[in-house]
Amino acid sequence: MVNSVSRQGRQLQRYNSCGSRLIVGCIPYKMKTFDEDSHDQLVEVLVVSSKKKPAEIMFPKGGWELDETIIQAANRETYEEAGVLGHVEESLGKWRYESKSHCNKVHEAIMFPLNVTEELICWPEKTLRTRKWISAAEAMAECKQSWMKEALARLLSRLSCSELEGFASA
Repeated sequence: MVNSVSRQGRQLQRYNSCGSRLIVGCIPYKMKTFDEDSHDQLVEVLVVSSKKKPAEIMFPKGGWELDETIIQAANRETYEEAGVLGHVEESLGKWRYESKSHCNKVHEAIMFPLNVTEELICWPEKTLRTRKWISAAEAMAECKQSWMKEALARLLSRLSCSELEGFASA
């Protein structure tokens, strides 16, 4: 990623056949070992503050544009808002939710896990948002959007299943 500013405007935005704006985002995560002896791990997720309500946390997300693939859009939004890079994994699903800024507007969001490999010092929205690593449990308690909580629950379920598969093959 070389852009040092966020994309602006809606002229390239994608919409579905019903006129809903298509949104993509990621749940940036990493596994943190908290007991060296047992190798127990804790899932940490990176949340960002809302631009309009700085006390409100969310996962990075934004519009999917016509000149990019869905994975490129997910990477771009996460880079712009949270300043992290990583591996985008298989989709967690699709949600429909009402826009907070436009009455009677519905967005369709697709969320992906992003296994973080690099945390940048500078990123486009650094002065507009704060970012923080928190436990998945804290994110569940603090996040206001129910659809984001559902996406996080799906990620946690997927991670616990893959962890069990790892033990079965050992």
